[in-house]
Amino acid sequence: MLVSCLDNSDRNDYLSDRMRTAYAFLREADLASLPLGRTDIDGDAVFANVQEYETVPAADKQMEAHRRYYDVQYVVAGEELLQYAPLDGLAAAAPFDEEADFGLFETPDAPSAVALHAGDLAVLALEDAHKPGCALHAPSPVRKIVVKVLA
Repeated sequence: MLVSCLDNSDRNDYLSDRMRTAYAFLREADLASLPLGRTDIDGDAVFANVQEYETVPAADKQMEAHRRYYDVQYVVAGEELLQYAPLDGLAAAAPFDEEADFGLFETPDAPSAVALHAGDLAVLALEDAHKPGCALHAPSPVRKIVVKVLA
């Protein structure tokens, strides 16, 4: 699944060597036994953040976005709702943290959303604001790998 606007279609190479490295890692690694935190794959060009958390109502979170890294978000166990919207025009909710490549943004009135279940992944580009970790039906535990791919 790829959801974007046509104007952004030439900007992103979802089959670049770095993206292929990310996909291969997700296929080949023992994702259930990886320790929480950062796992290096290809230095700072491709690395994984292993996370476990309880989902929360979407209204309790803000959108996030990045300037240097794509997110390849893969659900190992559990399920969540991932909201997303074009970043362009969203109001910043806090100053952007350049070092962490992380910014929070206000949620638009009608964001799009996709349900992610174990085995599903979503690839988010720099122009995609997103709100992961939202409860699909009720709060529930999730184990997720977020592979960060340098743009």
